[in-house]
Amino acid sequence: MLVDEVEVSFAGGHGGTGRSSFYPKLKAGPDGGNGGKGGNLYIVTTADLTALNKFSAHKDWQADDGQPGGRNRKTGKDGVDLIIQLPVGSILTDIKTNQIFELLEPNQKILLCQGGLGGRGNYEFRSSRNTTPTQFEPGLPGQQRHLQVTLKLIADFGLIGLPSAGKSSLLNELTATHVKTASYPFTTLEPNLGSLDGKIIADIPGLIAGASLGKGLGFKFLKHIEKVGMLLHCLAVDSTQPVRDYQIIRAELQEYNPSLLNKPELVILTKTDLVGKSELKILQDKIRKLNKKSLAVSIYDLESILKLRKYLVNFHGKD
Repeated sequence: MLVDEVEVSFAGGHGGTGRSSFYPKLKAGPDGGNGGKGGNLYIVTTADLTALNKFSAHKDWQADDGQPGGRNRKTGKDGVDLIIQLPVGSILTDIKTNQIFELLEPNQKILLCQGGLGGRGNYEFRSSRNTTPTQFEPGLPGQQRHLQVTLKLIADFGLIGLPSAGKSSLLNELTATHVKTASYPFTTLEPNLGSLDGKIIADIPGLIAGASLGKGLGFKFLKHIEKVGMLLHCLAVDSTQPVRDYQIIRAELQEYNPSLLNKPELVILTKTDLVGKSELKILQDKIRKLNKKSLAVSIYDLESILKLRKYLVNFHGKD
């Protein structure tokens, strides 16, 4: 199961405590060393969409603490930095401050929580008036953040449509993925990704009327459409009312986020092997009246798949 929304706590390491100690009698004076700095906590992006799954059981993450100061003015060892991998497309919201971090680039790295400074040992407190100080400082805590992490898929194309519109089957044909398919609704319970000549295609689980209000698989997956470059709207031609199917999905996009309607869109008429040429032409004419470009495909018609592949490979961001 793909985890795409979690609450998690991150923290830098605690600074090490300073030491209070003195040289042996033959060499008088304080010799307590400073504590080491706590490790920093960094975030780096990964293409692995399952990277959030590790937070299901482990909610608190902290870099190593700095080590205490030692005798003979020896500074404690700094804590080891902690590097956390999060998927590209993750949006981090600091629940306390509302500060937002967007992870939009591959191999992106950010310093999220700084480690705490180490405390001073008693050697640092010596003076002409106080030659035998005993005071020392505890280390400082590392920076802490309690975050809401939300994954929004970043893809060039997003396959959308009602359940059983043929999205997963199409993804399998266009890319090297092997997504489970079947003739019953909601076969796809989580987004799937595939690559077509370096362009990423996301298969968004089927939506139904009321999805923006939580019906069916709910709006859980609508957020993934926000970061998609172009919508590939799949309509099964064997539906009794394919135009109505199209309008249902568009209404849900409008309800969730009206800006989604402005994305470039290609209507893909799927399962064309199930209808005759005259029926298909009637449907294509109806789609044309909506001022939408369409392509008719069947996973059993290699020519139609190759035509679609060519269109997607040559698409450069304009409708």
